Amino acid sequence: MSTVDQRLLDAARAGAAAEVTAALAAGARVEARDAELRSPLLLAALGGHVEAAEVLVAAGADVNAQDHRADSPWLVTGVTGSVAMLHVLLPAGPDLKLRNRFGGISVIPASERGHVAYVREVLRVTDTDADHVNDLGWTALLEAVILGDGGRAHQEIVELLLAAGATPDLADRDGVTPLAHAEQRGFAEIAELLRDAS
Repeated sequence: MSTVDQRLLDAARAGAAAEVTAALAAGARVEARDAELRSPLLLAALGGHVEAAEVLVAAGADVNAQDHRADSPWLVTGVTGSVAMLHVLLPAGPDLKLRNRFGGISVIPASERGHVAYVREVLRVTDTDADHVNDLGWTALLEAVILGDGGRAHQEIVELLLAAGATPDLADRDGVTPLAHAEQRGFAEIAELLRDAS
């Protein structure tokens, strides 16, 4: 790898927007990759470095470029829950059907992790499929119930997904519905939301 490409990767990882600009001006490739095939934009997105990401998007960075783990800049916004990064990347045309290594789209890890603001915004400003099923056979709604803690954040996410048209009784591979999972876990508030939506 060229020294200038490494300079760009290091700057993106550190969130040093001015250094990103300088490295690009010195001839660094906007799609340079590190040993794990992470692009500068992916490194910026992982670190929540909004200004560095803005520079890279303006330079034409690929918002869908995936690394060896199938992460892309857009997909990792669902992991980090960064609404600011979502808005930086959205104009770059993310592929909303691009899948992560679990076969999921960004709203699924966001729902699992309780990123309420992100789930609200991605459902509001994109046509993300609220019923997307990942390789485990789980939707965002199922992940919010199965992997959530039943608390207020996950209750709000269930409300948001249902309001966005998520199918309340779309079961997992074993035929277990979100409601049945909620009841098994003693998540009374979520169970009530799901009953009301069915």
